[in-house]
Amino acid sequence: MKSWDAIVVGAGIIGLALAIELDKQGLRVLVVEKGEPGREASWAAGGMLVDFPAETLPGLRELATASTQTYPEFVHELEDESGLKIDLRSVGTLVLSRLETALSPATTQAYALPQLLAALEPALEILNEPARHLAALYIKERCVDPRHLAAAAVAAARHRGIDFSSGDHVLAVEVVDGKASGVRTNKTRFAAGMVVNCAGAWAGQIGPHPFPTRPVKGQMLYVAMPEKELVRHVVRTMGLTPDVYLIPRSDGRMLIGTTVEEAGFDKQTVPETILKLRHAAVDLVPRLADARILEEWAGLRPGTPDGLPILGATPTPGYFVATGHFRDGIMLAPVTARVMGQMMTGQIMTGQGPQIDMSKFSANRFAD
Repeated sequence: MKSWDAIVVGAGIIGLALAIELDKQGLRVLVVEKGEPGREASWAAGGMLVDFPAETLPGLRELATASTQTYPEFVHELEDESGLKIDLRSVGTLVLSRLETALSPATTQAYALPQLLAALEPALEILNEPARHLAALYIKERCVDPRHLAAAAVAAARHRGIDFSSGDHVLAVEVVDGKASGVRTNKTRFAAGMVVNCAGAWAGQIGPHPFPTRPVKGQMLYVAMPEKELVRHVVRTMGLTPDVYLIPRSDGRMLIGTTVEEAGFDKQTVPETILKLRHAAVDLVPRLADARILEEWAGLRPGTPDGLPILGATPTPGYFVATGHFRDGIMLAPVTARVMGQMMTGQIMTGQGPQIDMSKFSANRFAD
């Protein structure tokens, strides 16, 4: 039976980025995906690369900063190896909130700019919300089209000669003599000296370790902006009703999101919910009333009890995990690939590992 050095379970952006990193380290890699590569949470995501302390859990800030700093290089490499273009925008983000709940500028990246709101985004309007009751923050952050990113990562991995097995649902990690020896799927078995679980919301269903991941549903939609540059910045609201974000793409589409729902593995959209999101967007930008809906969908983010990802070794030697990124999988893909690659190839043991304290992300934190 053919064997590999490492099997990556799950072909979302986390699994794909890690597979590429392991290939760079000289490992023969197989990616096993229950569906179509890149088509679950990564395909459904918004793509905001949020590195703003007021919106990032304290435990994630170090990882978030490290990942966002390397994002342009990450995108450039994927474009170069795939031959595909990725829409990475660096225009920045406007965060709107009521004065009584306003975000205080916690870094030098953020500046209060309510007086410049009209100049930055002429189409933006807050209906039924007098301007004097609002605070606006401009944040120098990027956004990326996750679908472009996922497609380029798949193409780059294939270009490198990484093997894929799609439509294979991994049921368990195989263990021989106390060590990981491969995976068992609904169809067959694959052998490898190392296995890493990047199965997102489904990670906890794979034995032998029941990681406490759960699906957190998010509904959103795409509209065609009446004018290509109608809105240039990402726009987020906090503390307004309902909270909504607008993410313009360079091709004239706009993503409107999102919900955060505990709905199990249900990925159905609800017409009333989509309508509420659209109305919230029109309240911000009235001219979006003329925008044609292009698509609506729901994705399942991998949540954890404490909101932090699960990264590192498991109690079974040779078996690793990288999951539970919740809403930050797209943003954290570059740094996750780097630190997990270092862990899996033993660079931490030789002093070449990450300078980031990874203990807070250990799977052992959920042990009884």
